Amino acid sequence: MLKRLLENIGPGPLITAAFIGPGTVTLCTLVGVKFGLDLLWAIGVSILAAIALQGMAVRLGMITGQGIVPLLLKEPIPKGLKIFLIGLILGAILVGNTAYEAGNISGAVLGLETLFGQISFTLGNTSFNIFSVAVGCVAGILLWLGKYKLIERTLIGLVALMSITFLITAIATGPSLLEIGKGLFLFSRPQGSLLSIIGLVGTTIVPYNLFLHSALVREKWKSKSQLPVALQDMRIAIGLGGFISISIIITAAGVHLNTIENAADLALGLEPLFGTYAKYFLSVGLFAAGITSTLTAPLAAAYVTCDCFQWKAHLSELRFRIIGLFILLFGVVISATGLKLILIIQFAQIINGLLLPIIAGILLWMINNSTLIGTYKNNRIQNSIGVGIVLIALFLSFRTLIFLF
Repeated sequence: MLKRLLENIGPGPLITAAFIGPGTVTLCTLVGVKFGLDLLWAIGVSILAAIALQGMAVRLGMITGQGIVPLLLKEPIPKGLKIFLIGLILGAILVGNTAYEAGNISGAVLGLETLFGQISFTLGNTSFNIFSVAVGCVAGILLWLGKYKLIERTLIGLVALMSITFLITAIATGPSLLEIGKGLFLFSRPQGSLLSIIGLVGTTIVPYNLFLHSALVREKWKSKSQLPVALQDMRIAIGLGGFISISIIITAAGVHLNTIENAADLALGLEPLFGTYAKYFLSVGLFAAGITSTLTAPLAAAYVTCDCFQWKAHLSELRFRIIGLFILLFGVVISATGLKLILIIQFAQIINGLLLPIIAGILLWMINNSTLIGTYKNNRIQNSIGVGIVLIALFLSFRTLIFLF
């Protein structure tokens, strides 16, 4: 029974692991504390948009047997435009994922430090966090082994652990079902909430997940006939990700703290409910969110880089593993030393803000190409949804750029 269940679970949980990282956990925490349940609808809308886009990526990967970048390289478009697009994608993924990887590792470390305190060692004039190095070593071993099933099942277990943890904490706060319903369906926009809405959308619809998903479905499934199973896996997994985000917001809205800076601070507000066990619940959830994203960011970077240079993109390939470990190593160094690379993070945000509408547009264009996709192309409703997502992504990118500059 368990074996059959695992066989039907595909890369969906890896995508959930990719977008439910420490950044998402922290943002949802801050949103819950500041706005209560008023912005739950933003998660709901983001999840529906993510399902629509990831569904296109799944169909493209399974029907063509190729990812977005290899197909883009074959398209008859001007050479200059093609070089610009490939350069933008490569820059966004390499720089962005390196910056985000440090945050992913730091999130896992924060969960461990909440339980065990900070442990570090000094080398020369530089202090290194032991937990950052340990998390990096665990992730590095899994990536170097190159076993898809091992990585998949590890992440399935961690996502399940994260889901249970945040669900328990959300239920413990005793939320009102009526207030949850209002938050999901009234589409209210409290004063000063626009940037939070943009943030919730940005942490749910992640550009590199589109590349990662179209690649991973080819690792898991080999036949077009398995497309319905792949799409079901995707919908359940992304829906679960939304469920986790909503649980975190509900938890944060249910605690009573005047100041809160990160998800670990939630433990203080949950102490009246769980006593000293509060920190254990939050620490486990935060650690799971951090280490799952620590694994998926290097995978996405490796797939995209190999595709851009037309190298074989497979977990067992040496180049693939070296690229993944390169991203992981930089993340470990930044996290372990506590470097504050604000300019790099801001650059990553700008590039990813530009990338989402472009990639969504390219994906929409490809999924309507009968030569590529045949009878699996979008219908009118899917195209209407896709165009709407591209327009919203353009608006959000524009507002993000205004804010950053």
